Amino acid sequence: MDVIPRIRAARWADKEPVAALIADALHSGPLAQWLVPDPTCRQRILTDVAVIWVEHAMFFGDIQITDDLSAAAMGFHRYRSIPPPSNYHSRLADAAGPHARQFELLDHILTQVRPTEPHYHLAVLAVLPAARQRGTGAAMLTHHESRVDRIDMPSWTEIAPDSQDLYRGHGYLPRPALTLPDGPVLVPMGRNPHPNRGSWPLNTARPATVTAAARAQSDAQR
Repeated sequence: MDVIPRIRAARWADKEPVAALIADALHSGPLAQWLVPDPTCRQRILTDVAVIWVEHAMFFGDIQITDDLSAAAMGFHRYRSIPPPSNYHSRLADAAGPHARQFELLDHILTQVRPTEPHYHLAVLAVLPAARQRGTGAAMLTHHESRVDRIDMPSWTEIAPDSQDLYRGHGYLPRPALTLPDGPVLVPMGRNPHPNRGSWPLNTARPATVTAAARAQSDAQR
């Protein structure tokens, strides 16, 4: 049985490693190939663009990572309208060069179908190739859903079609698929919260040791 490393919140010092992790996880997929067709510069561009969004998530969302940096879940708290990343267009142009238009087009298309009501936007769930088929992605989703269930918040994400079964198993339902211009298909998926499932995040890699009495006392002090 594979042991999933402990899942924790990313810190500012994790910014560069998390961006590199996301780029590594996406590099060989059809979306990355559509964004940056040139394989000689794809890794660098994906990493540099990911840095922009990792920074943004640390201000307007959160990032959960495994201790061994084999997986990361990056999301945004869209409880109300949030601004784009600071100096986004100029930073994107510097990071992606002639490929910036593809990133802007992707942002535009996804924004058009995203819910307008308050929700948590799970923008990226990245698992390194070497850590796949071990239950890592499922563990990250379980941890994520226990956090959003605690605050009774719907979730939204956009994924590759071959990931649908995993997300369905965690309560996500597909919306009409999107076909990017001359590119791959993405499937938006939404999930309603299950507030009675449990009030504390689940981290199977590090079982909770807080007693019921201590938890009750903590809740009473809030």
